[in-house]
Amino acid sequence: MWVYEKRLQYPVNIKNPNPALAKIIVSQIGGPDGELAASQRYLNQRYTAPYAQVQGILTDVGTEELAHIEVVSAIVYQLTKGLTPEQIKEAGLDAYFVDHTLGIYPQSAAGVPFTAAYFQSKGDPITDLTEDMAAEQKARTTYDNILRFADDPDVRDPIKFLRQREIVHFQRFGDSNLTNLSVKIKAYGGFSAF
Repeated sequence: MWVYEKRLQYPVNIKNPNPALAKIIVSQIGGPDGELAASQRYLNQRYTAPYAQVQGILTDVGTEELAHIEVVSAIVYQLTKGLTPEQIKEAGLDAYFVDHTLGIYPQSAAGVPFTAAYFQSKGDPITDLTEDMAAEQKARTTYDNILRFADDPDVRDPIKFLRQREIVHFQRFGDSNLTNLSVKIKAYGGFSAF
């Protein structure tokens, strides 16, 4: 299906810890518009996609989202590596630390743990692909918001790469040609699971 290369899709080499920044970036792992929700959304939707082209796009993008989890996790890890208890407390990361030490835990920037409610899978290809396009835009906006707080180029560069991939994913879902898909579905009497 795919080959796993044991390297990050984009290199992460952060020299300066910043637990306050890690606290907000973690949202792109387990937040409502994060990479975990996206990967699960696409990899589950692919089973009810009626055409190989759409299944392929969902599989490609879903597996790439897993690679993004790795990049974001590396960022969070490197931003928190070697912190003292004082630095952890000063950054407001002490409650997280009590529950997870500095392990990577999927949650939003507000501290809400990941939930399957964050991803949608309706079973109707037009509905799902429209949701997917919106999801990619929400993820792009989250990366834009993170960039507003990040001034370290070691952090900004991989975040900008991830932001750009959200735009590419949006375009890929658009390439599935929702108009033609809609016409095909109507020509065959509609799409139904029944």
